[in-house]
Amino acid sequence: MDAVSAMRKYISKMIDDSGPGMKILLMDKETIGITSMVYAQSEILQKEVFLFERLEVPGRESMKHLKCVVFVRPTKENIELLIHELKAPKYGFYYIYFSNVISKQDVKCLAEADDQEVVREVQEFFGDYIAVSPHLVSLNLIGCRQNGQWSQEGLQRCVCGLTSLLLSLKKCPVIRYQNSSEMCRRLADSVKQVITREASLFDFRRSDVPPLLLIIDRRDDPITPLLNQWTYQAMLHELLTISNNRVNLSHVSSIPKDMHDLVLSADHDEFYSANMYNNFGEIGLNIKELVDDFQVKSKSQAKVESIADMKNFIETYPSFKKMSGAVSKHVTLVSELSRLVAQYNLMDVSECEQEVACHDDHSQSLQKIRSLLHNASIRNLDAVRLVMLYTLRYERHSNNDIFGLVGILRKRGVQEEWIKLVNSILDYGGQKVRTSELLESQIPINITKKFLRGLKGVENIYTQHQPVLISLLEQLLKNKLKESSFPYLGASHLRERPQDIIIFQVGGTTYEESSSVHNFNKMYSNNRILLASTCLHNFKSFLEEVDAATRYSLRGASNNN
Repeated sequence: MDAVSAMRKYISKMIDDSGPGMKILLMDKETIGITSMVYAQSEILQKEVFLFERLEVPGRESMKHLKCVVFVRPTKENIELLIHELKAPKYGFYYIYFSNVISKQDVKCLAEADDQEVVREVQEFFGDYIAVSPHLVSLNLIGCRQNGQWSQEGLQRCVCGLTSLLLSLKKCPVIRYQNSSEMCRRLADSVKQVITREASLFDFRRSDVPPLLLIIDRRDDPITPLLNQWTYQAMLHELLTISNNRVNLSHVSSIPKDMHDLVLSADHDEFYSANMYNNFGEIGLNIKELVDDFQVKSKSQAKVESIADMKNFIETYPSFKKMSGAVSKHVTLVSELSRLVAQYNLMDVSECEQEVACHDDHSQSLQKIRSLLHNASIRNLDAVRLVMLYTLRYERHSNNDIFGLVGILRKRGVQEEWIKLVNSILDYGGQKVRTSELLESQIPINITKKFLRGLKGVENIYTQHQPVLISLLEQLLKNKLKESSFPYLGASHLRERPQDIIIFQVGGTTYEESSSVHNFNKMYSNNRILLASTCLHNFKSFLEEVDAATRYSLRGASNNN
């Protein structure tokens, strides 16, 4: 199961099927993001794509000599725009591909609008999701929860994205869902209805053990998105924000303009691919090796003393230039991460977070949090993070001082909307909501402080916490996940351990959980696990999620993932 490969095949086919000759690629706001995640613009240009345009942008130039490949979501707005486009076509011929199922009525409307008979193809290609990596999918949607229930728009988008993912992977799964979550049950029901209604589309060759779709709720683990992260990819998203595989550094005055918009693609960046799941200490060592290697190759490139040397330089220049760009990019990113870690005392903050999340020593945790809240170098964001963690951990402790900590936040000048979220986090994911053993009591143990280099697992003081997802996956792979907590939908049951597992997390997932899935896929070669979700959270976007859930509003997340 590889979401990136599935999406790349669709995009390649739609461009190649239009035949030879120069063409334009016409997309909407969402399909531009979908396409850019799996194909570099330079790659698409090699396929004779002359121009990229947005369907909703008015005043596009008429170029009748070009073919037009259309890739859009089958929304009401896009159908209306296409009808308008076909009545006054700007291009020679149109090859139209929808990212999901389109109704017969909409196809009929398009046919009636095609008076000049410029449409050569209308097809459904099921690419209605963001393929972040082979095992990770997002819908870039924040705030689909309203008063504990789905918003109409949120449910519809998740059903479309999830069924599209199943179709692109050619999976007709057995479905299980989190019994304590009405939203999970309703999404499971809605997906099953689509599978039943579109039975011919889901008529794939059956495997000995059917694939499994497990739908879970973010509210069962509100701790994971509250924590600072220490693996490269997760740190980048937490401190700099990754949006559709791009990091924007234009707000950092010390960084040159050519480094303001950096692309992070595991397919086109060997260093990122090799290090995205490594911890920060390892990254520092690996960056040094990358720079040293580059310096050696730079000196060899400088020795152009003969025709043979010149020929060798020309032949190796593209890879040399690519390496130069990778070195500059990652040195810039790691330097900025290091600056932020030092400036905001994030190692002290993270140590306190891990102690609250993983150990049960109320007095010591409260003392450390108070001390950090009085430290002026700690960001208000991290101050709120610590108080939220304390609130979740000790909400029912007889001597908790949530009120006092909130008072310190006010004295610090923390914005009131953030302070209100301290209480909102209990409504979102407090003990009355959760069913998992999120915060198991542990006897405080002495953990030797060590820097991150080369350390893994709970021995590293900064990475002791494990997401609830890990426990769920362990139970699934042992075929021991309780049916009372995660019932099957309908009559289908799995008697054997599933090999292909798709997990959909309502309310957002994190790069920490993605890293866990990556590690499971490495450890269990006979299993294939894919993690999909409404969005990819860092702490800021999770605050939006909690706010939306408790204020009952819907917000798009196109710039937050």
